[in-house]
Order: sequence, then C-alpha cells, then structure tokens
Amino acid sequence: MDILDREGLTEHEFMQRYRAGDYERPSVAADMVIFTVTDTDADNYRKLPEKELRVLLIQRGGHPFLGKWALPGGFVRPSETTEQAAARELREETGVDNVYLEQLYTFSDIGRDPRTWVMSCCYMSLINSGQVQLKAGDDAANAAWFKVSFRLLREHKELIEDGYIKSLQYELKLSSNHEELAAVVERTVTVTETSTAASYSIVSNDGLAFDHAKMIAYAIERLRGKVNYTDIALHLMPKLFTLTELQQVYEVILDKELLKAAFRRKVADLVMETDHYTENAGHRPSRLYRRNLME
Repeated sequence: MDILDREGLTEHEFMQRYRAGDYERPSVAADMVIFTVTDTDADNYRKLPEKELRVLLIQRGGHPFLGKWALPGGFVRPSETTEQAAARELREETGVDNVYLEQLYTFSDIGRDPRTWVMSCCYMSLINSGQVQLKAGDDAANAAWFKVSFRLLREHKELIEDGYIKSLQYELKLSSNHEELAAVVERTVTVTETSTAASYSIVSNDGLAFDHAKMIAYAIERLRGKVNYTDIALHLMPKLFTLTELQQVYEVILDKELLKAAFRRKVADLVMETDHYTENAGHRPSRLYRRNLME
C-alpha cells in the first residue's frame, strides 16, 4: 500500500505535480585552484635552482570582469557532478588528468557573481609542472602561471563575553612575466565555548575577478595546513626526486626554511629510496627517491 502525505498524495502523484520552477535555483560552478612548483633559473650551474609556488590563472575574454584574471572553471553540466566538472575543466585547461584533486569549500556569498545567483564549488589540484600543456578555453584570452606570495600583514584579537574574535589580514601577491596582481584577504575566526567559526573577506583587490582572491587564500591555507601531517606535497613532485628538491617544495609552500635533519626525519616514512642517482647536475650525484605508496 502506498504511503500518503499530508495532502493525500502518493509519491508518484507528488512527483507528477512537482514543478521545479516554483523555487528559485542558483547556477552552480566549479572553480579550480591549480598549484604547481617550478624551478627558477640558476645563476650557477653548480647551485640547485630555487623553487617557486605557482597558481594557474585565466585572463577573461568576455564580460563580466573582461581582461581580469580568474581561476579556471565553469558551470556544472546537468549530466555531471561538481567533481567531474572540476576534472573536466582541469583537463581542458592543462591537458592533465588523474592528478590530485580535493574539494575546498562552497562559496555562496550573495552577489559574488554580478550575472546572477551563482554558487561555486571550489577545488584544489596539485600537479607536476612537467605534465602541463596550457591552453586557454573558449571564453578566455590567455592562460598563465603566476608566482604566489601569501604573507601575514597584521593580526588583531578581541575578547568577547564567552570567547574571542581573531582577525588576520594577509597580503596575496601574484606575479607573472608581464603582470602583477595583488589583494588583501582577511580571515576572521570566532571562538566561543561551544563553537568555532571562520570566514574570509576581501579587503582590497587589484586585478582578480569575482571572489577568486578569497579562494586562492583559502587554498593556500589548506595546503600549508595539510603539508604538516600528510604527504600532500609529494603530488607536486616528479616520479623521481632528491630529498633536497622535496625540502625545497616544503619550504616554498610554508614560506620558511626547514632544518635538514628534522625535515628528513619527518618525511622518512613518506618516501622510498631508489637505485637511481642524479646525472649531469654540476655537483656530486644525489640519490633519487619516490613516493612511498605502501601503507
């Protein structure tokens, strides 16, 4: 016997009468914060090249924000999930598939897109720069890797009745060969006896479209947090690498120098040594390692 609702309808009857248009619905987008690490040009062939953390940006070829730089992304199709849409956008923009992909957050602030009500499900991807073949999409004028700098400017803590509110302002700088972008992003953390809540806001913005400065800041903090207790940084490495190269990647993510001995103890269980060594590196050959896939 069919179960009836309060209107006396069966589920089949209810579905026949249901009209999705009776309710306002947002458009859903999937945006991508795609990080890679690249080498700088070494002044001395005997000196290891330094590393730079970079993020992929697309210069918009149409309104809104014509000419501004944005994260790669697009609207989710009715036949795909948000993760499938993110993977598609990643593949279309970089030619890369089957790489690290993690959902960050759903950005749904009112008015975040001047066109209409748009919610963005944002993802972070980490890729080895040697795999990438950049190509701007149909609605983009250009695609480029931007060097990332994200540093604390100031912080303020205010006591409230049952806890505190802490505000931290960060300066985000993004630079390529021909362009420099900048934003100040504030993270506000409210802590009480029963809850902890964090929110992000854009204090100033020069050159980035939509609320993408906030997305990049969120992704950098996620990456810095997880690098301390997971092997996430190894997704930025080639198949074989030296421990020095791996340490450089950790340092560029965390924006600080690490002690060699302590770092090697930290990653000892994350990597496996191989029988291969560096060649033609201008210095004594170093042993190459790979990611430890054994649990």
